[in-house]
Amino acid sequence: MAKLKTTFFCRSCGYESPKWIGKCPGCDQWNTFAEESKPTKSVNTWTKSTRKTVSPVNIMQIEASTTQKAVLPDSELNLVLGGGLVPGAVILLGGEPGIGKSTLLLQMALESHLNVLYVSGEESESQIKLRAERIGIQNEHCQVLTETMLENILDHVQRERPDVLIVDSIQTLYSDTIESTPGSISQIRECTGKLLQFAKETDTPVMLIGHITKDGAIAGPKILEHMVDTVLQFEGDRHHVYRILRTLKNRFGSTQEMGIYEMQGSGLKPVKNPSEIWLSQRDEALSGVAIAGVLEGVRPLLLEVQALVSTAVYGTPQRSATGFDIRRLNMLLAVLEKRCGFRLGQSDVFVNLAGGLRLEDPALDLPLMSAIMSSYQGLSLPQGYVFSGEVGLSGEVRAIQRIDQRISEAEKLGFTDMIVSKYNKIPESTSRKIKIHSFGKVDEVFSWLFG
Repeated sequence: MAKLKTTFFCRSCGYESPKWIGKCPGCDQWNTFAEESKPTKSVNTWTKSTRKTVSPVNIMQIEASTTQKAVLPDSELNLVLGGGLVPGAVILLGGEPGIGKSTLLLQMALESHLNVLYVSGEESESQIKLRAERIGIQNEHCQVLTETMLENILDHVQRERPDVLIVDSIQTLYSDTIESTPGSISQIRECTGKLLQFAKETDTPVMLIGHITKDGAIAGPKILEHMVDTVLQFEGDRHHVYRILRTLKNRFGSTQEMGIYEMQGSGLKPVKNPSEIWLSQRDEALSGVAIAGVLEGVRPLLLEVQALVSTAVYGTPQRSATGFDIRRLNMLLAVLEKRCGFRLGQSDVFVNLAGGLRLEDPALDLPLMSAIMSSYQGLSLPQGYVFSGEVGLSGEVRAIQRIDQRISEAEKLGFTDMIVSKYNKIPESTSRKIKIHSFGKVDEVFSWLFG
């Protein structure tokens, strides 16, 4: 029996080496090489008769594509994808176990009018049927295939010619051209490469489900995320009902979009007005709470910013931020000390964005500082107020983008007053019921709020 040829692959970037190396030359990571079988051959069973010879074309002679995106019934998924499914796009969906990845794509397949081939390597046909019955949608255009061998899947694809191909999951597929177990680096890279080639040559969108590691990264080599066109991350606590779909990479749209779902017994339901779920209802006003008007992509949101300032007991003051950049928190605390004269050097400061969100909108500066000062003074902020503004190092309240959308969202939810920067150009409106208070310095805001 001939000896099996092996090689070493980097688990981080996919770099190939004939021997083990301590430090990867491709990504400069240490101890990331793993030994795997070397691919023996590469066979493209679906393209032998359909591949066409390509040649270089002058860029001025290339016609702009007029292909329309396939609009899906799921409004949140359309928003995250940038308007719909692009022909020939390869989409990778990652998330923790039990978060709802398979439910989301199966629900999309059942709701869509497109011919969808759902390939599952983790569940049987009866299990998928049970999930479909729980979702409660009947669709004769959805085909289910339980197979893990890539060559067999491509044979079925060639016969069925689906409009969309869904693979659950990419870590369960294997190719007979590689003598290694499913989920290995070489198998993931080879299977993804063939599916990518299939998608581009047939203009068929391919949606892949990927597992994640304990660190939150998608399992397999990092090159997997570079190969695909779009990377989506499904986040949330599986013990809670709300789920967040984020875009980490998108060649056909913005990477700042966010979709929000509610997990119910009948599947995932899009949340039409997410601001209401992050605004808590309370009977009395509490200190250290401010309402922030922020943007996530093109979507305006109102959420609750919570702060707690207490005397440092253990000598060294603690600084903790949940959902907010800790370095920016330290900068804002320095502005409060230097520009406003508040002594927070001997106080513990804890900051939290309600709802488990993590945002980087600069407009969070003003509501965050207002919540900190409210907790520090022990005074609650006025009811019905919304804060939105960026704070600079000199203590000025800077202008923010899309202020009109933030004002409209606050007015729609019944808020009466909004504090913004005086440098924002706000057009006059006779129909606007919310009052706009403009300030140029952050100490002016605090003097007006607390006296």
